[in-house]
Amino acid sequence: MLGVNRLLPVVRPAAPVLLLCGYYGEHNLGDDALLQVLVSALPESQQLLITVRDPVPVLALAPSAVTVNRRSLVSCLRAALRADVLVLGGGSLLQDSTSFSSLVYYLLLMAVARIGGAELVLWGQGLGPLQRRISRMLVRAVLPFCKAASWRDQRSFELARRWARSLPMVLAADPVWQMPARPWIGGDAIVLSWRPTPLLDHSGWGRLTDALDALSAELAAPVIWLAFHEHQDAPLLQQLSDAGLLPKRLRGCSTTLVPQSLEVVSDVVQRARLVLPMRLHALILARLSNSPMAALSYDPKVEAAAAMASVPCTPLTSLPSVDALLNLWRAEVDRPADPNQTEELRCQASAHSDLLKRMAVDDRRSHRSDAHNRSTN
Repeated sequence: MLGVNRLLPVVRPAAPVLLLCGYYGEHNLGDDALLQVLVSALPESQQLLITVRDPVPVLALAPSAVTVNRRSLVSCLRAALRADVLVLGGGSLLQDSTSFSSLVYYLLLMAVARIGGAELVLWGQGLGPLQRRISRMLVRAVLPFCKAASWRDQRSFELARRWARSLPMVLAADPVWQMPARPWIGGDAIVLSWRPTPLLDHSGWGRLTDALDALSAELAAPVIWLAFHEHQDAPLLQQLSDAGLLPKRLRGCSTTLVPQSLEVVSDVVQRARLVLPMRLHALILARLSNSPMAALSYDPKVEAAAAMASVPCTPLTSLPSVDALLNLWRAEVDRPADPNQTEELRCQASAHSDLLKRMAVDDRRSHRSDAHNRSTN
């Protein structure tokens, strides 16, 4: 059992302390993108604590922040007690499909922060999936204690509205849509952002790679396997090759790229003849470069984003034949997005940052009032 002395908060500093909690520093560029947008929306007067695994990429985005080891529960609880505002920043953190313990981790941080007097903000969130009854009960109990929430999909917004009607909330496209847009340049490569998934067996992977092989041969195009999540995605090309699921010609024209920054991702997709993403934020970054694209969905959040951006999308649970895939992908080659539609999505997504800025202003006022009251007592 955690000792009380280990969790006692330190004296609060003059500037409000924001604790940003998310899947940061885990070498997933999607979460790096979320953090970049989140930090850019905050006023400089805030003191930032950020939960991370590897602090190096996080400090590159927020050099003045103090990092907290996200895998140390005691460290995170101490940080929660220091905070004036706790922000669950981006992604789908209130879910139990990854694990029930992950959900309990975030709910515990929220509870301890609230006990310490902090405001709770859900930013750019998806709600669920919540597969267990106890998970739904816990989340439903905690939501009313939040001060505000912004949701990135209609289903999450409607569920939250049923469970916490008085909670101020907004619905907008994923926050990463706020990142700068670029013109499509075009080049010679097919760019993938594929991930391991239990939704595909040997037959499913075989259909994807056979269609990809045929399209690559037809276009005489090299294939870049973009490892958006380094630890999960980088081994995929070799794993498929070892399993005999990669045609010899395709293996010879394929390379794995592990990008070390979002800038590298944008540069690569900006020059692609076709991007085939499974990863949500790879899809968004490619569309921000107005790249030709056809998505593959392992999760409803990918289908939702693809529909919002008018990107053809194939669910992995119902893969068509090789010929049907080839025809679909062939039709999208060298067909960039409409820049006006991309700009509309960027504008819509700004609602997430607008909410956060309003929260920061309110918290500064409250913090100054508290400081004044303490000084006069």
